[in-house]
Amino acid sequence: MSWQIPTQIESDIISGKAQYRTFQTGVGGQSILPVPNNAYAVIFGYDFSPAGGGIQFIQVINQNPEATAELFRWFETQQISFYTGTDFYPFVHHVNSEVSGFSFGDVQRSNITIDNTPIARQVYITSDKDITITHGLILNSIVATTGAIPQTNRTPALLTYGGAPQAVAAQTDFGPAASPLQFMQPSPKDFQDFGFGLLPNNASGQLFATPDATRGLRDSSAYLATLGAQNNAASHYYLNLHYALYTESVPEQRG
Repeated sequence: MSWQIPTQIESDIISGKAQYRTFQTGVGGQSILPVPNNAYAVIFGYDFSPAGGGIQFIQVINQNPEATAELFRWFETQQISFYTGTDFYPFVHHVNSEVSGFSFGDVQRSNITIDNTPIARQVYITSDKDITITHGLILNSIVATTGAIPQTNRTPALLTYGGAPQAVAAQTDFGPAASPLQFMQPSPKDFQDFGFGLLPNNASGQLFATPDATRGLRDSSAYLATLGAQNNAASHYYLNLHYALYTESVPEQRG
């Protein structure tokens, strides 16, 4: 386990100021955690079981293995995000795939599976409004712009890539081709200092994918339907939130 109940929240639960709650969701890609009126929730951890378990992709060596491999690559990068009405919290997870080889007669084959062992993560998300939860698969990230980073007061030589001759990613696109989210590096703030020109329209200083079935965030249950696995319970994602519910207005100081 990589999360624990924060000391103050644990004390509030023991004293009766807050209630410990869980919220279990999964399948699909969109869920909402309801927060009652005159109350607020503090999510302090989650357990995430990635989508893609319970499926075996068998590929025949030297018989277009790339086409088969493409099927499971969608599951290798998955995103969970939380939207509180005012704040947005994205989390991108890499998911391991496991490959084992075997022979069937004279034909060599490899068996590919997705490791959907639950992933535990500590968070601290507070909201007095319903919390929107989004999950999806990510296959593509398009590195649209690269270049050498100049030496600036924020990118000093030797300690960073500032002044180094090698080109690094400056813009990576996630989402629909017509209007992708454009993740800008090193930072959108004073972007002109790095010599990459003006910021694009959809610039973001934070990396996350936006919905799109081919280049961005893809609903996992819809993708499982294309594989004929939509009714396989082991193949869907599951997410269990651990949170404290306070039945009072949000105090100004929340730590």
